[in-house]
Amino acid sequence: MEARRAQEMPSLLDNLTPEERKTLDQFREAVPVKAHDHVLARFLRARKFVFEKSLEMYNNYLKWRIDQRVDEVASYDFPEFQTVKSIYPHGFHKTDRLGRSIYIERLGNLDINHLFSITTDERMIRYYIREYESMIKLRIPACSIAAGCLIEQTFTILDLGGSSTKLMKKNVYNFVKLASGMAQDFYPEILGKMFIINTPMLFSVAWKIIKPWLDERTQKKISTEGSKYQVKLLEYVAPENLPDFFGGTCRCEEGCLMSDAGPWKDPEILRRLQEADIQI
Repeated sequence: MEARRAQEMPSLLDNLTPEERKTLDQFREAVPVKAHDHVLARFLRARKFVFEKSLEMYNNYLKWRIDQRVDEVASYDFPEFQTVKSIYPHGFHKTDRLGRSIYIERLGNLDINHLFSITTDERMIRYYIREYESMIKLRIPACSIAAGCLIEQTFTILDLGGSSTKLMKKNVYNFVKLASGMAQDFYPEILGKMFIINTPMLFSVAWKIIKPWLDERTQKKISTEGSKYQVKLLEYVAPENLPDFFGGTCRCEEGCLMSDAGPWKDPEILRRLQEADIQI
């Protein structure tokens, strides 16, 4: 059933209008660094296929990669990784019913002051870049092989349980804005769906501030839920792929957010990935 549903998910290149395909052809010829059509389509869709705005976005992306030395990030040493994960619970864990990798972030458990007592903004930026690069070069392509069709996006669960007044703190806002800004500006159209769960009473106030940071397309991909989210969430994620603390049945021995369980850990899929040309 999972593979069948995954095969039903349309690619970003599906259902393009003749005018959009023409813009894609022009865009392909104009970009200074060539890329797969699926990559180019992400930038075009993020700017509603307006050629000049899309080209500006793509050129800014290329400049950012040079400025941030992104091609060197795979070897970035982040020794505080385990401690950061304990203070700021987050990580990838298996796939949803469409075959997309699931990213989980328990923002309500974040101790922002403790986090920045052991690391810095700059180091967290490098860490985020490393994770985004791993996502587009390893995790999502591995999901494509596992699903038997092209997977281009991810499924995110943002848990605000226990956050209460934490969301109102300026340093938490800045932290969230940093991550969301990087995703929108340099990894557009990667988010397929987001569930924000366990939203506290003050969330409506925080959401009014956060929402304008997000473009209209991203806003439409986000569902906000209170504490009774399980039924809706299980429509997207099979119980065996959902951690037990969200109402699923998965209990990874090392902890679901520490396990990094998913197709990207399968030796056979990794072997096939070496032979494949999958770019998102």
